[in-house]
Amino acid sequence: MADNTGVNLALYRKYRSATFAEVIGQEHVTEPLRHALSNSRINHAYLFSGPRGCGKTSSARILARSLNCIQGPTPDPCGVCDSCRELAPNGPGSIDVIEIDAASHGGVDDARDLRERAFFAPVRDRYKVYIIDEAHMVTTQGFNALLKLVEEPPDFLVFVFATTEPDKVLTTIRSRTHHYPFRLIPPGAMRAHLEKICTAESITVEPPVLPLVVRAGGGSARDSLSILDQLLAGAGPDGVTYARAVALLGVTDGALIDDMVDALAAGDAAAVYGTIDRVVEAGHDPRRFASDLLDRFRDLILLDAVPEAAARGLIDAPQDAAAHMSDQATRLGGGTVTRYAEIVHTALIEMRGTTSPRLVLELLCARMQLPDAATDSAALLQRLERLERRYTAAGSPEPTAEASAAATPKTAPTKPAPTAPRPPAAKVAPGAAAPSPAAPDPASQREPWPTAPAKQAPEPAGAAPAAKTPPPPEVPPAEQASSGVPGELDAAALRRLWPEVLDIVKLSSRRTRALLDNAQITAAVGDLITLSAPAALAKMLADESNTSVLRTALTKVVGGTWRIDVDGSGSTGPAAVEAPEPAQRPGPEPDPRDDTEIEAPGERAAEVDPEVEALRLLQDQLGARPVDEK
Repeated sequence: MADNTGVNLALYRKYRSATFAEVIGQEHVTEPLRHALSNSRINHAYLFSGPRGCGKTSSARILARSLNCIQGPTPDPCGVCDSCRELAPNGPGSIDVIEIDAASHGGVDDARDLRERAFFAPVRDRYKVYIIDEAHMVTTQGFNALLKLVEEPPDFLVFVFATTEPDKVLTTIRSRTHHYPFRLIPPGAMRAHLEKICTAESITVEPPVLPLVVRAGGGSARDSLSILDQLLAGAGPDGVTYARAVALLGVTDGALIDDMVDALAAGDAAAVYGTIDRVVEAGHDPRRFASDLLDRFRDLILLDAVPEAAARGLIDAPQDAAAHMSDQATRLGGGTVTRYAEIVHTALIEMRGTTSPRLVLELLCARMQLPDAATDSAALLQRLERLERRYTAAGSPEPTAEASAAATPKTAPTKPAPTAPRPPAAKVAPGAAAPSPAAPDPASQREPWPTAPAKQAPEPAGAAPAAKTPPPPEVPPAEQASSGVPGELDAAALRRLWPEVLDIVKLSSRRTRALLDNAQITAAVGDLITLSAPAALAKMLADESNTSVLRTALTKVVGGTWRIDVDGSGSTGPAAVEAPEPAQRPGPEPDPRDDTEIEAPGERAAEVDPEVEALRLLQDQLGARPVDEK
């Protein structure tokens, strides 16, 4: 006789549930059954349906154990009586609990034999229980033979049908049962159950391994325990390592997924296709890699929509991995990730039956990197996200004095009505002395709408004819260059994007990346970027081999084409970045007819009424003319 001392019991049999309290992830079924047993409301037929390995047959045995316990019917079997010990997970079985596999005993003859035996009373226990597994395999003739028995059984008879396809069970049979649908076990409950088993087995398992087992099990407790049993059997002195689990389960290493997503975010085509080559060279299935990549895009979509998705349990990832994925979602954008997921999903369908899955994988990567070649809404949204990203990085231009003055009447909620019309004394005689500019109240000098001709501000009350509104000070050329249209990148916006540009430069040339550590952007006018670097490094940095790498990186980050100018004459400190203060422009020549004291241009500009200045801008820039009052 063979020695079986070295044969271990499979984990899914060793840790099979013995009571309803031990069934995991099926509280919506176990709680009603427990209450029914407590209230002694026992039905004559039950239908347990759901995916494989989720606890249907185990729950049927627990139900039979609870019904025939010496203290029963009870939701908590004692585990001591003969019936409880015989119906335990590893027990020999009871003569009054009959399990039938309908896959091999589903014909009409089997149903007739069951019908004849069912009328005999139980030998010892309270109920005679028939557990019919894979009930959907029973033929229509077999169900018809059982119909009368299931409809009007003896008082001691209980049927429990277990099936994965309840729709195939005859409708007349299904209508005479209490239907309890089982579900897939949630990942959180499954992971806690696996951790408890690993602790009981005294085997060390690295934390990233359990999510792989849960995902491979697909919500089935039996499948997950079978996979864990295989990993524990092959564990070395260090326990179950992540590398061994990845190699044994055939899943894609998370590092390859991270490299692919990072390369797509950086727009690095060489890294994208290099990752595909590493996947194939490592022996991974391109279909499995595409499926795992789609799972990553799903996590990124959730992180983009719900930043705290990891804390809420919407994604199953360690804290450091969740932080990295959150950064990936931010860099890609919701629209881009959604388009990537749609492309990968379509490619997975195309991979079915293909003779070259690697070719399909490379083609889907090409489609992901070319949104300009597509005209669908997803590609347009990805291109819009790039433009919005550039606009956000550029920022809104600083409001000038004229722009702020023009915005004043629009932002004011209401315009105060004048208290009285302008008195005729506003026209001062030539010999009258001009009052001091600070004497009149500025609020009393405003008018509802000026009637003066274009390019001429209305004269304030009591002012001398020569005291005209001075023109706004001219903007220095340095300020004109930095205040472009909205969305145009200036030096400040490029400095904000500079770390990302350096990361892409590093992928192409580490030498150029090292040289740029000593350079700084000093100016950006149009497509010309001026860098300031020490004189010893400026010549090397200005070489075409370095500037071409920098231009390519700028194009990938912000788009467009750029020219690079390296200035080696100054320092790279903050003082070199700021533009020199323009020289003070001389004020206008004094008018001999004006008896008032000449003021500096800046002081006169500060005393200009913003509303009058706004009206002047409307007349000068837009050609507006006042409406004649009738």
